[in-house]
Amino acid sequence: MKSGNSNLVPEARDALNRFKMEAAREVGVNLQQGYNGQLTSREAGSVGGQMVKKMIESYENGMK
Repeated sequence: MKSGNSNLVPEARDALNRFKMEAAREVGVNLQQGYNGQLTSREAGSVGGQMVKKMIESYENGMK
């Protein structure tokens, strides 16, 4: 059985981490490599929200 945190494509892990770090910089969250337990829920939500926003923008641009 696969864990919920495993990627189907192992190479995708690095790309996803780079994407997450970029989104964190854009919203002004100091994200470190590895565990980020010091983040508030607001900061973590800001990073996730920015990632979703960028994914939607990318999808919409691909439809044009």
